[in-house]
Amino acid sequence: MVSGALSFAGRAQPDDPPDFVIRTGVRLVLLDVSVKDRVGGWVAGLSKDDFRVDENGVPQEITVFAANDIPVTVGILVDNSRSMMPRRAEVLSAATTFIEGSNPRDEIFVLNFNDTVKRGLPKGVLFSDDIRQLRAALSRGVPEGRTALNDAIVDGVRQLNQGKRDKKTLIVISDGGDNASRNTRRQMLDMVERSLATIYTIGLFDAGDPDRNPGILRMLARISGGVAYFPDGARGMTEACRGIAKDIRTRYTVGYLPPVSNGGLLRRIRVRVSAPGRAGLSARTRRSYRYEEAANQNE
Repeated sequence: MVSGALSFAGRAQPDDPPDFVIRTGVRLVLLDVSVKDRVGGWVAGLSKDDFRVDENGVPQEITVFAANDIPVTVGILVDNSRSMMPRRAEVLSAATTFIEGSNPRDEIFVLNFNDTVKRGLPKGVLFSDDIRQLRAALSRGVPEGRTALNDAIVDGVRQLNQGKRDKKTLIVISDGGDNASRNTRRQMLDMVERSLATIYTIGLFDAGDPDRNPGILRMLARISGGVAYFPDGARGMTEACRGIAKDIRTRYTVGYLPPVSNGGLLRRIRVRVSAPGRAGLSARTRRSYRYEEAANQNE
């Protein structure tokens, strides 16, 4: 959960939307919501009154709403194990396509992982918006060794929490296998549930790949409100990254104050959207989050 009351920093320019800043001590559940029409197109121009949010079946009052292209904190997690070597060039090209399609004011970091997780940016640089620096971060290292996927996601969520942007996103490019992590899958999923980050996954593997695990990639996307892609070839991978960049920039921000007494630790979320003259709208966001009562106290 994210703390704060809604405010905007800086002076808005026509082509430079204001930062979305959450401040003070009030706790919020802050959701990224993607809205599509019945043919799969992104839907813009909706208002707060078009959205309904339920937590554990109980309607919630929306206290925060934004529809701008708001800068986000983004982590790109790239599987750099030996099994990814044949796809290395395609991965770097597609990830670069994502960066080029993102908001220029996003703060981005890269984690490359095999047996261990390594930061791609230079020492002391947590985030960057420099395309050349980020391209170099993606290219760092040689594909070798095993795969520590759980560790990469745990480290990615932790680094997201150090970012200045309130909207957080991870992009995971991997075959989904894990044979080297210190963190268990349950520990990793607990971290994802406590975070409100949206996770997009891109699964790359051959049909006979013994290390593939598309199920965990689908699960990460489903519980966080992202999308799991399984592209076929370089073109499909590039289109997936282009689609992720578009989805991030067109998402709505919907926030509410979570009730102290509303069920157990794991709270279920449902977001519905309807607007006059727009039939067949569907909303995608995370389905649950892990509530901690201590987090509801003022800091």
